[in-house]
Amino acid sequence: MQRYSILWADDEIDLLKPHIMFLEQRGYDITPVNNGSDAIELCQEKHFDVVFLDENMPGLSGLEVLTQIKTSRPNLPVVMITKNEEEHIMEEAIGSQIADYLIKPLNPSQILLSVKKILDNKRLVLEKTNLNYQQEFRKISMAFMDDLTHQAWAELYKKLVFWELQLDMAGNEEMAEVLETQKTEANANFAKFIIRNYEKWLNDPNTDKPLLSHQILKRKVFGEIKSERPVFLIVIDNLRYDQWKVLEPVVSEFFTVEEEDTYYSILPTTTGYARNAIFSGMLPSDMAKLFPELWVGDEEEEGKNNFEDAFLEKQLRRNNLPIKFTYHKIKNVDEGRELINMVPNLFQHPLNVIVYNFVDMLSHARTDMAMIRELAPDESAYRSITRSWFLHSPLLDILKSISERKARVIITTDHGTIRVKRPFKIVGDRSVNTNLRYKHGKNLGIEGDKLYHVTRPEKLFLPKANVSTTYAFAIEDYFFAYPNNYNYYVNFYRDTFQHGGISLEEMIVPVIFLSSKNAR
Repeated sequence: MQRYSILWADDEIDLLKPHIMFLEQRGYDITPVNNGSDAIELCQEKHFDVVFLDENMPGLSGLEVLTQIKTSRPNLPVVMITKNEEEHIMEEAIGSQIADYLIKPLNPSQILLSVKKILDNKRLVLEKTNLNYQQEFRKISMAFMDDLTHQAWAELYKKLVFWELQLDMAGNEEMAEVLETQKTEANANFAKFIIRNYEKWLNDPNTDKPLLSHQILKRKVFGEIKSERPVFLIVIDNLRYDQWKVLEPVVSEFFTVEEEDTYYSILPTTTGYARNAIFSGMLPSDMAKLFPELWVGDEEEEGKNNFEDAFLEKQLRRNNLPIKFTYHKIKNVDEGRELINMVPNLFQHPLNVIVYNFVDMLSHARTDMAMIRELAPDESAYRSITRSWFLHSPLLDILKSISERKARVIITTDHGTIRVKRPFKIVGDRSVNTNLRYKHGKNLGIEGDKLYHVTRPEKLFLPKANVSTTYAFAIEDYFFAYPNNYNYYVNFYRDTFQHGGISLEEMIVPVIFLSSKNAR
């Protein structure tokens, strides 16, 4: 077991010998000094794992010593010990980034707890997290054997994300690999569940079904529109549930999370289909049929989401909500910065929609830029880079500005992404779309069963360019690859984040309801 070295500075150090012996008996090496000057000198000469520092010493005070130690050893944990319970002393010590604050008289257990919290925290958390996940592992695996409902699948996915984040924080790579295997098994069973039920959800009014993309505004947003409190709907493109969970602590500084829910993205889980469905309140074939001037198919080069505001206006009118609303699509940092200054004026409107495209750009950049490949090689890094972006993004400043006044904020997305690992050969002509997770065309050549092959697209309310058009959706972590230049194609796209197919990560996505904490 590793031995830790502790420096203890106190002008009454001789009176603390029983405490020092108590720690030494438990494997800690203690260096005692009776003044602040010696403490500063020793910290510069030797390595210590933690410093115990008396606040009230003759000569240099504990706070003065703390400042000098932190100047030369900013990452060295310091525990302030004092008889003084005055609030300003506590605040100054906390502001100087102490690791703990103890009030005299001390007892041995109190000291040991502080030491373990600082020095053994990572090991103890790792051991406890491993034990808890091992106990949960069997329950999760057993759940796959049941005929789960859509609600149960959503809860199971949340549970998997919870453990993924816990193991990530604990830094246990071995258990993380076990969880990754369990997620793969979950996605294999989830794909079977979707293939069995998706068509019924769209066609049978009496079947139990989840909330879907085209229902989200009517069922979750329109009821929130009240004259005294404007609604801000923020659609962060491509935001997975696990990404929301790493953004949540930042958002919670400014907002109260009143409700955290999920809904199911429609197929294909792409911006062109799922996000248009959100704003139109319709399924893709209905959009193509009723509003051909607004619907842009995959075979056309024009942007597929250039008419979201028009779709939204038509949906509002259908629901007897002829209100004034604002719509802003943020595609780059400059557009985000411009919107920050406009936020106060948005409060004049009952509904304000902000579509933020960064996460989508990040996931696509993951396939295009070598630098992003290096920054986001796996799920943990992908979450980390998303959080880092958010902390420095105009979107956070926009949210801060909104939080200063009474508002209802709803954060959601159109679909998620999955890191693809296994190629699946498919053959098609030039008219077949380029997405890696779904294909449609009239001559799809498919071998194998790791996909959902839809031969009657009209049953899934999908547009048909030709009478013989079929759709194919990749499941689990597969991605479609053509036989031509197969090895190059596979090596280029393997371990990239893609969307369009069937997986927990792509289909079960967050919808979050917030209220301002600091509203005037």
